[in-house]
Amino acid sequence: MGSGDTVSYGCEKCKDIGFIPVVEDGRLVAVECGCRKERTARLRLKNSGIPEGMLGIGFKEFDCKGNDTLKDALDLAVTYYRCFRHIEHSRNNSLILCGQSGAGKTHLGMAVCNNLLNNLQVGVVYMAYRNAVTRIKQVVTYKEDYYREIGPYCNARLLYIDDLLKGRTTDTDLNILYEIINYRYMNHGPMVISTEKTPEQLLDFDEAIGGRILEMCRPYIIRLEGRELNHRMYPGKGGEGPHGKKDSGAASSRST
Repeated sequence: MGSGDTVSYGCEKCKDIGFIPVVEDGRLVAVECGCRKERTARLRLKNSGIPEGMLGIGFKEFDCKGNDTLKDALDLAVTYYRCFRHIEHSRNNSLILCGQSGAGKTHLGMAVCNNLLNNLQVGVVYMAYRNAVTRIKQVVTYKEDYYREIGPYCNARLLYIDDLLKGRTTDTDLNILYEIINYRYMNHGPMVISTEKTPEQLLDFDEAIGGRILEMCRPYIIRLEGRELNHRMYPGKGGEGPHGKKDSGAASSRST
């Protein structure tokens, strides 16, 4: 580089170091630059694996339509978010949303995760259950690749499992799921889970997996049951049901 050349920095304040020297109480100290916080936030978002279309989902967009069940579900999801830092390392540090498709489970789960990620800088990893298990099974016989695949799900500060036990489940699927759930159970790793299974069905399906999940999620268990909650079939008050009939009691949320 010649003497006349200039160096270009992404951040002129800290010269891309990430810290700015300042004098405090007569001492020279390094203060974190705003650009470092932004880079960290971008990296945290990239590592989350959250689909781009879900990044804008929040609590304000959840439309309860005056339905008490949906109001209670929203309140409990918000409570979990607000209490997260106090319960993170406890036994009961997780949230599960159970119930039928279309009732708003994924919306509330994503609202919790987006708020934790953006407002409290909590590292979140999103796991689309069916896709993730299919991918992991492809390398299950290769130890190094296998643990590289399940590592992020085991070690995430907060793991979001979307559509748990969706579709046909094999013994290999259950072995993979047990390894992830048990690791997080033993290490007090919090989870947010959405599933069409009820708590009772989780226990019937696999007592070891279901028991650990329900213990971790107590008292943050949300049940969304009843066809009036399915906004995909029933678009809202006064909307038409699947047979063209008016359904005056239907409730909806904008996303699931």
